[in-house]
Amino acid sequence: MEPVDTLSVRGSSVILNCSAYSEPSPKIEWKKDGTFLNLVSDDRRQLLSDGSLLINSVVHSKHNKPDEGYYQCVATVESLGTIVSRTAKLTVAGLPRFASQPESSSVYAGNSAVLSCEVSADLVPFVRWEQDRQPLVVDDRVIKLPNGALAISNATEGDGGLYRCVIESGGPPKYSEEAELKILPDPEIPSNLVFLSQPSPLIKVIGQSAVLPCVASGVPTPVIRWTRNEEPLSPESSDRLMLLAGSNLEISDLMEEDAGTYACIADNGNETIEAQADLTVQASPEFLKKPANIYAHESMDIVFECEVTGKPMPTVKWVKNGDMVIPSDYFKIVKEHNLQVLGLVKSDEGFYQCIAENDVGNSQAGAQLIILDHDVAIPTLPPTSLTSATTDHLAPATTGPLPSAPRDVVASLVSTRFIKLTWRTPASDPHGDNLTYSVFYTKEGINRERIENTSHPGEMQVTIQNLMPETVYVFRVVAQNRHGSGERSLPLRVETQPEVQLPGPAPNIRAYATSPTSITVTWETPLSGNGEIQNYKLYYMEKGADNEQDVDVGSRSYTINGLKKYTEYSFRVVAYNKHGPGVSTQDVVVRTLSDVPSAAPQNLSLEVRNSKSIVIQWQPPPAGAQNGQITGYKIRYRKSSRKSDVTESVGGTQLFQLIEGLDRGTEYNFRVAALTVNGTGPATEWMSAETFESDLDETRVPEVPSSLHVRPLITSIVVSWTPPENQNIVVRGYAIGYGLGSPHAQTIKVDYKQRYYTIENLDPSSHYVITLKAFNNVGEGIPLYESAVTRPHSVPDPTPMMPPVGVQASILSHDTIRITWADNSLPKHQKITDSRYYTVRWKTNIPANTKYKTANATTLSYLVTGLKPNTLYEFSVMVTKGRRSSTWSMTAHGTTFELVPTSPPKDVTVVSKEGKPRTIIVNWQPPSEANGKVTGYIIYYSTDVNAEIHDWVIEPVVGNRLTHQIQELTLDTPYYFKIQARNSKGMGPMSEAVQFRTPKADSSDKMPNDQASGSSGKGSRLPETGSDYKPPISGSNSPHGSPTSSLDSNMLLVIIVSIGVLTIVVVVIIAVFCTRRTTSHQKKKRAACKSVNGSHKYKGNSKDVKPPDLWIHHERLELKPIDKSPDPNPIMTDTPIPRNSQDITPVDNSMDSSIHQRRNSYRGHESEDSMSTLAGRRGMRPKMMMPFDSQPPQQSVRNTPSTDTLPASSSQTCCTDHPDPEGATSSSYLASAQEEGSGPNLPTAHVRPSHPLKSFAVPAVPPPGPPTYDPALPSTPLLSQQAPNHHLHSVKTASIGTLGRSRPPMPVIVPSAPDVQETTRMLDDSESSYEPDELTKEMAHLEGLMKDLNAITTA
Repeated sequence: MEPVDTLSVRGSSVILNCSAYSEPSPKIEWKKDGTFLNLVSDDRRQLLSDGSLLINSVVHSKHNKPDEGYYQCVATVESLGTIVSRTAKLTVAGLPRFASQPESSSVYAGNSAVLSCEVSADLVPFVRWEQDRQPLVVDDRVIKLPNGALAISNATEGDGGLYRCVIESGGPPKYSEEAELKILPDPEIPSNLVFLSQPSPLIKVIGQSAVLPCVASGVPTPVIRWTRNEEPLSPESSDRLMLLAGSNLEISDLMEEDAGTYACIADNGNETIEAQADLTVQASPEFLKKPANIYAHESMDIVFECEVTGKPMPTVKWVKNGDMVIPSDYFKIVKEHNLQVLGLVKSDEGFYQCIAENDVGNSQAGAQLIILDHDVAIPTLPPTSLTSATTDHLAPATTGPLPSAPRDVVASLVSTRFIKLTWRTPASDPHGDNLTYSVFYTKEGINRERIENTSHPGEMQVTIQNLMPETVYVFRVVAQNRHGSGERSLPLRVETQPEVQLPGPAPNIRAYATSPTSITVTWETPLSGNGEIQNYKLYYMEKGADNEQDVDVGSRSYTINGLKKYTEYSFRVVAYNKHGPGVSTQDVVVRTLSDVPSAAPQNLSLEVRNSKSIVIQWQPPPAGAQNGQITGYKIRYRKSSRKSDVTESVGGTQLFQLIEGLDRGTEYNFRVAALTVNGTGPATEWMSAETFESDLDETRVPEVPSSLHVRPLITSIVVSWTPPENQNIVVRGYAIGYGLGSPHAQTIKVDYKQRYYTIENLDPSSHYVITLKAFNNVGEGIPLYESAVTRPHSVPDPTPMMPPVGVQASILSHDTIRITWADNSLPKHQKITDSRYYTVRWKTNIPANTKYKTANATTLSYLVTGLKPNTLYEFSVMVTKGRRSSTWSMTAHGTTFELVPTSPPKDVTVVSKEGKPRTIIVNWQPPSEANGKVTGYIIYYSTDVNAEIHDWVIEPVVGNRLTHQIQELTLDTPYYFKIQARNSKGMGPMSEAVQFRTPKADSSDKMPNDQASGSSGKGSRLPETGSDYKPPISGSNSPHGSPTSSLDSNMLLVIIVSIGVLTIVVVVIIAVFCTRRTTSHQKKKRAACKSVNGSHKYKGNSKDVKPPDLWIHHERLELKPIDKSPDPNPIMTDTPIPRNSQDITPVDNSMDSSIHQRRNSYRGHESEDSMSTLAGRRGMRPKMMMPFDSQPPQQSVRNTPSTDTLPASSSQTCCTDHPDPEGATSSSYLASAQEEGSGPNLPTAHVRPSHPLKSFAVPAVPPPGPPTYDPALPSTPLLSQQAPNHHLHSVKTASIGTLGRSRPPMPVIVPSAPDVQETTRMLDDSESSYEPDELTKEMAHLEGLMKDLNAITTA
């Protein structure tokens, strides 16, 4: 028996019961407020024989309360241990004192009255009332309220008098002041309703009784009714509910479900008033699982289980032999309330008690731990009572040798918190298949040893978990066989590794719901993990979801708000210190509290059964809005004409209800709300139904409707009807069937009140059959048929949409163009909010029959990809929305960027030039995928097809010419040729090598190829002559170094004189031209004059008219204009060597790059031995490296003033000594410069500086003044005046080696006609030209001089 909470009064005696049984008998002691009482010398307090405590004459005053407090009984058995009882509270009622006293008042007969007498709660039990100084007897009409006041209901004349309250608490009674109560006759004038006493918040314990006062007064006399959570209470139908004095609610034997909000409603027909109060029902701690007695051996680990419940949730503490158990490394609280003891020692034996406590009270449950010797068997069943340790020894089943100590015990793996041990079998049992092992371990310096057993026989390793970092442990291993445990191994001392001191899991994590939308989580400071905890992170997640949320917490508890109602959540906690996050706790799961539903039931429907009943049906609220278990449904209904008169009906969880007892032919409104234990949720909207005027027949189907009319429209038919003639049969609705040619395609049901319906979404000009049937619960009646033809479709097509505007094409790359546009039918912000889409189409006009390609887009732009490089495309856009489309927009054009050629030149052929076996002609066709305007070609040739490409000889071809001559090749030698195309983006791939063998030598070309007159000079050589030609006597050597044949001195003199005369004539002619030019063209005249002296340059953007190219025929010595045919295919020429940098590098203003890195192109001075010794170097093949830049120069070469950087122009090598007997020209025509900004980048050749052959052309001696770059006509000098001992000058080909044999320098001939557009532009823009008559006159004069010179030479 344990003591219970007791209320006493001053001066009375109190007995606190306590009894304990044991063998031997226990010693009983008492504690007050945690301190043992010394009862030996106490006069007022004494211990009774059964162990109870008697307190005589309780002392209690304002400043001295020695007896009030908490008492606990302690029972001790010397050989076993100690147990403690629950804590009992002794409360002593205070001194009699009135907080308020009764006052005189009056009450109308039949009404209620309240006389106050407010005292402290402890004194209420000691309060009684007197009427006219006589004890008042309470009955069902007169009661004492919980606060001590007196309530009188249905007052009568006998209730009048003088009243006073009396406190009798052990001493002399204390009386209040007297108050007179007058009874007044019932008045005729109504008075307002007022509460004389209202319910107040109340906290009670399960099993107790609760009284909720409610007294109201008014005229007429009010009627009191009660609700709990808005649910009406009916005291008549419950044996636990009672109305005291007609209006005060008493609830006996309280249960947890009695908690809630109670409302007292007073209604007298004229007025209604209401008062509310919450009743909280608490529960004292109760054990769901009590700890059980345990037998164990030393070193074992044991767990005492303890599971409690209560409201509020109790806290749990453990005591051992009456002393509080403090958690440590070996005493741990696990799984909320269980006590775990690790590594048992003998001193752990005793009584362990689990004490649960909350606001209501406390309770305890205990168990005994008995430590047995190792040779004593642990009983199968635990002890059931407090007994001494058993002394029954385990009788060995067999006797035999015990195993020796395990060998070679080592720690094979050492970590921060675990150690893995391995060993070998004992020497006494080498196989050890049937041996089991126990590992005993302890912290060094601590005598509490723990044990870990292997999991199966023969296993010789074990992992010890949950160790502390940087701690020394001592291990011993023992083997057991069927005879028992053997010897222990020698102690093994192992220290765990240190670790970053991260926190361990926070213990005792608990979560409990505090409201329907909030949960509070609490935990304790982690036991492991040294270092100060900085903060915690609380993780939570809705059960079944995968989006975990977290919140930082600075304390050891946190309340999470805003959760879903009646939903399960999981929680875990991670502690953080300065090293980072620690170990997470296990998840705890808790559900938020339920609440009233947050949504109304769904799909409410009404069905009129007869003249007095209607069936109402519904579906539950959505699952996410139920907020708890639906416990029922509240149905409210009223007549439509009297909206204030509402009737309620509470049903169960079924989803329908039959409402009976209604009036005939009356319309009613209905609404339904769902209920949970928390109250009523929102109701549906009102829905109406009308009862029948009379009880109609529903034993048969309705008759046929009396009429059916149809009115066809274009896409709909309006159907109207009248009900059946027999009105005595129930009609619950009408079924309309319709279809094309058959009424059974579709069926629609309508309400019985409906008289027309429109069938929508029909086809125009179509024949439909329509049927109408009335139906009720028995079935469908006889159908009525009609047919109708919908009207033809006369609606015009939808107006087309406006086409997109502002279509723009933005070129992004060689194959991508972005198309953008605007849509004027969109709002100003151009945001698309409907289902419109755009169609983009595009095509190119090459070839002309190309088809459009289209693509759809939902935005105002589209990226067109996969286009061809350097191709002009046209684009247009249209918009479509539903069935409406626009016309195509205005077109936008865009040309894709160029790309390097992706295919080589094709149809490469090599042929020998007729009559010149050392000269070949290379022909080809442009690449099929040029990807841009071809700006030049590079011809590679070599005698070794396998040579590295940089060892091949290079011939650059400027422009888009498709043929080229290569001279001075070795006879009877195979050559290999490759061609590479170039555009503004770079070089394309090379063609396949084409082989060509030069023909064998013949007598016609030996002399002109093997001999050359004059010294080698600066790259000059004599032109080829006929076989009878004899070089002049100048004493110079041929390129081979052999002496030239002697010439007659007279002939030599004649030739020299002729050359001098011819030179003077040319100078005179040009001087005449210069003087006869108009003033506006003087600059161009000076430029023409300077071109004779070798200083003329072309500008890249020169648009001057080219004069007719002059050909000097060596036989007739007549001048002929070059054909200016606009044929796009250039005329075959001997060599493509450019005369200046304009021919090599066109100007492109759109690019920005430095020209200075390009200035060394085609430049350099050749020494005199450069050519004369070329033939002697047979073993060395000249090489040339020609990197071609893709970047155009920043500025034209014409702006560079240094003449040293300028390549040799045709004006420097403008003449030869001898005409070409084969009809080839002896001087070359300058290639026209390309227009600035339009010409693509041409290849720029760089010569290896180590080779003596430095450049393509030999520059002349710089003129005295700076070079002039003014636009000038291209000069075509005829002859240049030279001294007899000067070397002859001519432009040579581009640094081509002779591949094993010498090759004298040769003149080049470059006749090339400009494009038609360029020629036309030059003619249109030209500001100067030669007058035809002047030019003809001068030409005729010059031709006469040539004829004279020819006559002299032939003589």
